[in-house]
Amino acid sequence: MSLYHFTRFSKLNRRLIVLLIASHLLWSIAVFGLWSTGRLIEEPAPWWSGGFIAIQLYAAAQLLLPALLMHPEQRSRDFYFFWGATLALSVWLIKQPTAVVAWQPLLTVIKSGLLLSAATVIGAALARYVHRLWEIVPVCIVMTLADLVSWSYGPTAGFTQEIKQYYLAPEGPPPLIDMILIKLALPGPAGLAPIFGISDWIMVVFFAIVARRYEVNDNLLGPSGEKLARQGSIGRYLPVSVAALFVAIVMAQTTGLFIPALPLIALIMLLWYTSRHLRARRRTQKEVS
Repeated sequence: MSLYHFTRFSKLNRRLIVLLIASHLLWSIAVFGLWSTGRLIEEPAPWWSGGFIAIQLYAAAQLLLPALLMHPEQRSRDFYFFWGATLALSVWLIKQPTAVVAWQPLLTVIKSGLLLSAATVIGAALARYVHRLWEIVPVCIVMTLADLVSWSYGPTAGFTQEIKQYYLAPEGPPPLIDMILIKLALPGPAGLAPIFGISDWIMVVFFAIVARRYEVNDNLLGPSGEKLARQGSIGRYLPVSVAALFVAIVMAQTTGLFIPALPLIALIMLLWYTSRHLRARRRTQKEVS
């Protein structure tokens, strides 16, 4: 099987993928600038952290716009394995040059941008397997149960303890799970800290793409994301799934507890879709009567 089989994309998708990579690189540079600015704040107020996270998540939400225009292509299992291995290798290589301490913050934010771009592609690929809108209900239920079980009794509990212990008292190399955590800039001495995992962003993208496929406007700030993407307009897109992730992060930050984001995202998305369905049903009943 030739390499062309793994690198062949339609003309539209090829252009959108280049745009995704470029925009995520710009996002990484912006996060680096925010980190540099945050270091000047010696004693940040508690709400400063929430503000920093909100800015970075809002900027990341704009990066989803090109993905909303991508059209599905038939792919083999080998294709996904090839790109999954390539992305994993890229993240691992970025983690290697630990000797040059001065470069670490820049490499860290670039790695976060790479993880976000990989999660965007994965989330978009998963969304194509939703053939009916109601199928997100079992997806949310399974996702919530699996994450809660893993958090309570499975590997997530151990990973959480390892990460917590490492960042409270750094000693030796970071745990392996640190490779798939997205780090954002925080004000003051906190610097760059792990805020959420790649799986959280995969589901954020998944819900955004599903909403676009079934022509459901999930943008809390106005026109649908697809319409904004076609107009080339940025700065006005905030999908419900990104807002749900922010709520989960704020709850974790304010309580000081590790709260798994996926169940909360799933719950908020289910409540939002239910409220939309009930509103549409009432509107239909009024029109009939």
